[in-house]
Amino acid sequence: MTKLKDIAREAGVSITTVSNVIHNKKNRVSPELVAKIQEIIGRENYVPSMTARTLANSASPIIGIINHLVPRHVGGFMADPFHNTFMGSIEDRIREKGYFLMVRTVEDTRGLEAICRNWNLAGMIFTGLFRDEFFECVRGIGVPYVLIDSYIGLPEVCNVGLEDQKGGYMATRYLLERGHRVIAFTSPFIRKNGVVERRLEGYKQALREFDVPFDQTLVFEQEISISEGVRLGYQLSQKKQITGIFASADILAAGIMAGLREMGVNVPGDKSIVGFDDNYLCQITYPRLTTIHQDAEEKGIIATEMMIAQLSGKPIRERHIILPVRLVERESVREIPEAF
Repeated sequence: MTKLKDIAREAGVSITTVSNVIHNKKNRVSPELVAKIQEIIGRENYVPSMTARTLANSASPIIGIINHLVPRHVGGFMADPFHNTFMGSIEDRIREKGYFLMVRTVEDTRGLEAICRNWNLAGMIFTGLFRDEFFECVRGIGVPYVLIDSYIGLPEVCNVGLEDQKGGYMATRYLLERGHRVIAFTSPFIRKNGVVERRLEGYKQALREFDVPFDQTLVFEQEISISEGVRLGYQLSQKKQITGIFASADILAAGIMAGLREMGVNVPGDKSIVGFDDNYLCQITYPRLTTIHQDAEEKGIIATEMMIAQLSGKPIRERHIILPVRLVERESVREIPEAF
């Protein structure tokens, strides 16, 4: 097995110089020497010891993606295609910087403190936090962190969000413009000051513009998964008055469409549906799903840049970034001409 001293001997440099190149401290090493050392490392498939790196730098090489919303069904967090794309984007970039990725669901403050104590995390990226006891624990631990899709709104907090209300508005307006007047809103359980609440506000905004009264009985909340969506599809198949459905996540929309089809309900002939996310499920549903597009990969890129900036002590120009959304039209919505 190739060791650090073997690379140093072949390159004709000190072990310290090789270590600096490995840890991206290249300011005192010539570009030619960096290239030579990297060529040897690649050829010999050298992998630096995580323990040695941690001891040498007095810092952890691990960045954690922490999910605080505990799913009630198996594989809930990891099964969502949005999270897969988002986490893949982060892993690609932190790997380039020499870090490792940990993905963990943490239920309470004790669990968070245990992870930080046992793994000495360099930084943490959280999805969907709220301003509560858990968030106060995050602030108090002293580890750099970045929030994803949070409406906490503190100016010092790094957060990458989305035009959630605009997305809900666009999806609902699209259905209304095509003659639908009884439109269901389907989502995970709604929490105050959260992403889903903002998408619901967009739904209500569009209804108001078309003078359609908001009806609480048209709001359907449940766990977000294909199987839960299928069961909701069964339920919605019995509600003949509903002609339009806005699903606040594509994974939920795909399940609803499958459930409707099993019950003999045609999409879009009998019921039209618009999703949210624009992940790969939209291309394999039948019919293909009209949805609100968000760039999950870009979300991961920006979150990683914010994290690396904190770890390297560089200034962060903007700590609160909101990414745009747009509607992608496919085949899951029909017009109702008699409404005009």
